[in-house]
Amino acid sequence: MNDAPLLVRYFQPGEGARVGMLRGETVHDISHCFPALVDFFRDSVGDVHGVIAAASRAADDSTRRFSAAELNNAPSSAVMHWLPPVDEQEVWAAGVTYLDSRRARQEEAADGGDVYARVYTAERPEIFFKASSKNTVGHLDTAGFRADSSWNVPEPELGLVVNPAMEMLGFTIGNDMSSRDIEGANPLYLPQAKVYTASCAVGPGILLAPSNDWLDTTIRLVISRSDAEVFSGSVSTSQIKRTIPELLDYLGRSNTYPGGAILLTGAGIVPPAEFTLQPGDVVDITIDGIGTLQNRVMEV
Repeated sequence: MNDAPLLVRYFQPGEGARVGMLRGETVHDISHCFPALVDFFRDSVGDVHGVIAAASRAADDSTRRFSAAELNNAPSSAVMHWLPPVDEQEVWAAGVTYLDSRRARQEEAADGGDVYARVYTAERPEIFFKASSKNTVGHLDTAGFRADSSWNVPEPELGLVVNPAMEMLGFTIGNDMSSRDIEGANPLYLPQAKVYTASCAVGPGILLAPSNDWLDTTIRLVISRSDAEVFSGSVSTSQIKRTIPELLDYLGRSNTYPGGAILLTGAGIVPPAEFTLQPGDVVDITIDGIGTLQNRVMEV
């Protein structure tokens, strides 16, 4: 999966959601120290490095350890499986942070997309609500696209993970599923293009790296249909226009996040205009240093 330790959530039959530390290919259960993910987020306020160290010690002392491969199942109450690293956190998203994203938004817009050109250079970034835990799925779960849209795409994004004090905890992988034709018809339709059942995927876990510098890495997207690759692309995080402190400053203005938050930071990989997802397509998003988030998609 990944060499760097990840904070993860998983489902244990008969027990429900558990919290673990993924080290290499082994999950170390740390629920005895952090019964819920939100406990880690809240305990970290003012002491991020101390709580990360506590989680590491809990993993060292854990008596419940197992292969991560045991979680590689479709979600079911009968088997262990991955859960998204979200319980009481809100997921928000920033838009038009890459030049290619600006071009794509202008391409899809019925009016030529001047609003997207202007926000790319504006002082205030575009930030919008993406999902609660209700509409967020994890690794190997099924993500959704809208039945009333004819132009749907995944948007692979690096996610910033912050505690209730807006302190950086680390990074994760996000898929901001998007209906391009709905947003393009009118920017006021953005919530409908972005927020619906299973519209967001996050996982497989959180890379605990409390830094205000971008993770220097590459984001890769592969879309497969009937076991054949139909699209792939990659982008470097160095192409993100905004800084982490800038995005978190605006995310935290006039708002609070009692359980913490995840901010997806924009998509720099855009499939061609003639591409749209079909039921059963498989989306793989890999971010070097974190791992791979895989989801099959369905119409909802």
